[in-house]
This record gives sequence, C-alpha cells and structure tokens, in this order.
Amino acid sequence: MATRKTAGKAGQIRIGIGGWTFEPWRRTFYPKGLVQKRELEYASRKLTTIEINGTFYGSQKPATFAKWHDETPDDFVFSLKAPRFSTHRRVLAEAGESVERFLASGVLELKNKLGPINWQFPPTKQFDADDFEGFLDLLPKRVDGREIRHAVEVRHESFRDEAFVALARKHGVAIVMAGDSKYPQIADVTAKFVYARIMGTTETFPHGYDDNTLDLWTERAHNWASGGTPKGLETLGKPAAADTPRDVYLYVISGFKAHNPAAGIAMIERLAGSNA
Repeated sequence: MATRKTAGKAGQIRIGIGGWTFEPWRRTFYPKGLVQKRELEYASRKLTTIEINGTFYGSQKPATFAKWHDETPDDFVFSLKAPRFSTHRRVLAEAGESVERFLASGVLELKNKLGPINWQFPPTKQFDADDFEGFLDLLPKRVDGREIRHAVEVRHESFRDEAFVALARKHGVAIVMAGDSKYPQIADVTAKFVYARIMGTTETFPHGYDDNTLDLWTERAHNWASGGTPKGLETLGKPAAADTPRDVYLYVISGFKAHNPAAGIAMIERLAGSNA
C-alpha cells in the first residue's frame, strides 16, 4: 500500500472515491469473483478514503458504522455526506434538530476513521450571509470529545463572494473545492484541511484522466498539504496562512465513474513515488 503522508513538513493526503457499490466496478475495479460483501474491504485497501453518499439520503444504524469501521484498515478514513434534510431547506438556521439527530445517529462508531462531514447544498440555494452564518453556528467543533471536521459544498454562483470565504474561515469550515466541474470553483483554503472533489474523468483514458492531469492534481494535493496555494485554481478572498501543514481529502467523483477508482489509485501511486 502506498504511503499516506507527504515527505517533510506536510499534512496527510488521502485520495478516494464516492461509495464502493457500483455495478460496473465489478468489471473494471474489483477482482472477478469477489463477493459483494467484501467490496469495502477490497476498496479500502486500494484507496485511502471513501466518501459515503448513503447518509445524504437517509440515516444509518450505529451497527452499520461500526461494521464499516471494522472492515477497513487502521489508517483508513471515511467522509460522510450530511443528510439533505439539513441543507435542502429555505431557512438554514432552522436545521439545528436535523444536525443534532445526524451527529447522534451513530457516526461516532467510526471512531478514528471519521473524517470530514460534507454538507452539500442544492444548486438553487443562494448565498445569504446571515442565514448561512446561522447554519454554521449549528455545526459543533466537537461531539462527545471527538473533533468534527465540517466542509460545505455550495453550488450557486452567488457564493462566489469574498464575504462567504471570510465566513467559512471565521468558523474554520472548509469550502469544498469543485474541480473539472460545472459548479462554481472556490479554491480558498478556509480550514486546517482541504476537501476537493474532482469530476472530470472520461472514458477516453484508462485511468480516467491523462497522465499530465493526474500529475497536476497530485502536485496540487502536495501543495495544499505543505501549506501552499496551487496555481490555476480560482480563489476569491485573502490568501490563507502559508506554510501551515494541512490534511487533504481528494475524491474522484462523477465524470466517467467506471474509471474513478483507477484515477484515485494512479494518484496514490504518484504520491508513493514522490515519497520514495
């Protein structure tokens, strides 16, 4: 397995995909004959993180989170899509009960494998500074003594506003960086970690991207982890503090989904090569 840490003074870089249950992966990613109940076990040993989408649509049982914890390596991390019931509403500041219910639903059964929570907003949701701050005030920094990392994924052009960047930074919440995507790109670093979702894989390349693009995203991950600001990405606010190590969570999402695991593995291999 590739090393999960960059050389020198840097945070951890984790690269993964969304979920692990996708029928075409049984032809392109999983070994022939692998039983479905062992797919998470296999995927978690090829990638270093997975974003769980099922939590967006409905609650999971505490025993399910515990099972996911037990099936994965010690240094593996999950991110969770927060429930849409919290983010798909007219008044965000009224989401308190939904937020509390989700955080009490058993997510802490993931223990040290609980990574960031992605609060994804619909493309129709526009930026309202007061309402959005009301929502951010609802997100606890710790639950039962465990640090909780929060990221917000916004998809309306009105969020391309320095005030939004300042608000996220004030609360220590990451803005999800949309790469190769139709959604607004806001690459400002606003937390002690970076959460990136890249969505441009195609059927053309066996690894989803060409080699130059895989090199580029790997280098950007290195740059973020060492406290830098990658070139070629769109930012709005004041630059983040430089030379501050940051953890990086980079997910290959959407695009030509059948090739997403190959893209993630190709970048993990590049990280391993740079640390050799």
